[in-house]
Amino acid sequence: MKTRRETILAELHTRLSALPATALRGDVLPERIPTEGLLILRDGKPGEPEVTLSPLRYHYQHRAEIEAVVQGTDRDAAFDTLTASIGTALSADRTLGGLCDWVEAEAPRPVDLPVEGAASLKAAVIPVVLLYSTADPLA
Repeated sequence: MKTRRETILAELHTRLSALPATALRGDVLPERIPTEGLLILRDGKPGEPEVTLSPLRYHYQHRAEIEAVVQGTDRDAAFDTLTASIGTALSADRTLGGLCDWVEAEAPRPVDLPVEGAASLKAAVIPVVLLYSTADPLA
């Protein structure tokens, strides 16, 4: 049986997989970036929970990360399209089908990364805050 945390991260990955870009989870950056772009979901850290005692609940502000990468001659437009599609996917259902209390992405800080002998990459880490509660920190 999956934990609540894993269920939420798997659902987030499923939502990212529906986008035109290739979506991976926890993988290393491949040698070739797909034309549509690349998204890598990192599990991130759940952080220290707030605890309520009656009933016992652990309230998390889990910070996952999405690495967004594009390559090509029109990197700026491709990157803008890719990050906007992530925002649209998350805002369509801020609870991931009722699994979270709220899902909120933070603004990316893009960087250009030179690649020897090829078009440079435009990449950013997009923090995604997942608010959810569990009855047990290991559940």
